[in-house]
Amino acid sequence: MSNSSSEISYLLDKAVAGERLTPEEGLAILQSHDLTAIGAAANRVTERLHPEPFRTYNIDRNINYTNACTAVCDFCAFYRPPNHPDVYVLPMEVLLKKIEETVALGGDQILLQGGLHPKLPLEWYEDMLRTLRSHYPNVNIHGFSPPEIYHFTKISKLPLRTVLERLQDAGLGSLPGGGGEILVDRVRKSITRGKVLTDDWLEVMRVWHALGGKSSATMMFGHVETLAERIEHLERLRQVQDETGGFTAFICWTFQPDHTDMSHIPPAGAFEYLKTQAVSRLYLDNFPNIQSSWVTQGERIGQLALLFGANDMGSLMIEENVVSQAGTVHHLTVDTIRRCIENVGYIPRQRNVFYEYIH
Repeated sequence: MSNSSSEISYLLDKAVAGERLTPEEGLAILQSHDLTAIGAAANRVTERLHPEPFRTYNIDRNINYTNACTAVCDFCAFYRPPNHPDVYVLPMEVLLKKIEETVALGGDQILLQGGLHPKLPLEWYEDMLRTLRSHYPNVNIHGFSPPEIYHFTKISKLPLRTVLERLQDAGLGSLPGGGGEILVDRVRKSITRGKVLTDDWLEVMRVWHALGGKSSATMMFGHVETLAERIEHLERLRQVQDETGGFTAFICWTFQPDHTDMSHIPPAGAFEYLKTQAVSRLYLDNFPNIQSSWVTQGERIGQLALLFGANDMGSLMIEENVVSQAGTVHHLTVDTIRRCIENVGYIPRQRNVFYEYIH
């Protein structure tokens, strides 16, 4: 397909009307440079899916219970090899204190993730979940991305479904979409070793959804992937969502190269971020929500993302350790997030991880 402006207009109109784009059509839009037209189309899709006057945000905290990791990811500045002197596992009293502070700030969930620790048994994770739930029964635990879950199956030598059922019984509330990067094995193999590949990442989500669980999906782009591979990533997510309907939201962000083994790669800028997010809104016709990534993009672009397909400003993120280790630190207050939403013409509403309004 040649990418003449008339053809791109036709494809944008098709998506706005609610017709599904093919991978070839999605790629044609992503290859074009008419950011304004792509953004306007994405915004019209968002308005169709979210005619309400609200745009949302949530309050949570990223708690990284350990930085020990057996995987080697060239893009990660956070992990430490298991025998490294800087390795930690947070004690329970520290975890509880972090949740207490989150609740005091109006938060109702924590994002609980760690490295792939080689020695902690499944029972350790179950005990952690039960203890947190017994102290804070109303706080949702959004925890353990697919690479961790897959790792637990290897450590415990138990089937995926059994592991997920046991974690769910112990109090796991929802699954984050971390460790997705690009869901194409060529890319995964070139930037990481010892970590779950595409089919198994998707299978974790599929089984979790079959158990009635909800999860988010992510994409980290702007490194070694091609534009076609970005579309392939979106296509794989869309297929699983067709089957299960278990994804609540999609969040994409640009690779942050500082302090990583891929620091030679020039960072993708705001243009590429806004365009890719807008295309994801056009392509993921079965995803109810798209979340802005102000954490990597900063306040202004994070706010602008609300006009490029996002209907959610994401989280206040009281604590964030992984992206910030790569040198990117953007901190916003709740007041700033609310003002960002108001300044583009919407009413800010706090939500929970299931996209239900609170307060």
